[in-house]
Amino acid sequence: MATSNGMHDERDASGRPSETGDADVLKDEAARRSGIHGWLDGVRSTRTGRLTLKIVIGVIGSVLVVAGLIMVPFPGPGWLVVFAGLAVLATEFHWAHRLLQFGRRTLAAWTAWLGRQGWTVKILVVLAAAATATVIVYYGLRLSLHIDLIAEARAFLSR
Repeated sequence: MATSNGMHDERDASGRPSETGDADVLKDEAARRSGIHGWLDGVRSTRTGRLTLKIVIGVIGSVLVVAGLIMVPFPGPGWLVVFAGLAVLATEFHWAHRLLQFGRRTLAAWTAWLGRQGWTVKILVVLAAAATATVIVYYGLRLSLHIDLIAEARAFLSR
């Protein structure tokens, strides 16, 4: 039954107010859903579960986003990991869902723009990406592992 403030006043079989409030109703609704969504709804049905889930999702998603941003300058799946982290965060946070949608729209628009361009522009984009990746790898190795690829190549060719 509904009260004047719009909240449900759940009652048990004897007619007394339920001690668990809406949690039983939410758990029943969650049981009707299948798979991961039903399980997540079951976890969210209690205040502690909702807070715990938010914290766990926040930590996992943040770790993925930060790891992806670290990987972005290097060849590999940096942006893919960033988007995966945003997708994880979007399960609990509305701002992450909006940011993920913005990223999808931007990527789709850029891909569509590149698809409309001629072969010259496409080749220039590939060359620019390859040059950027080469510079990043060269300086990444030089600064982190103190390996100078140009000096190594000269030494290899002079043998």
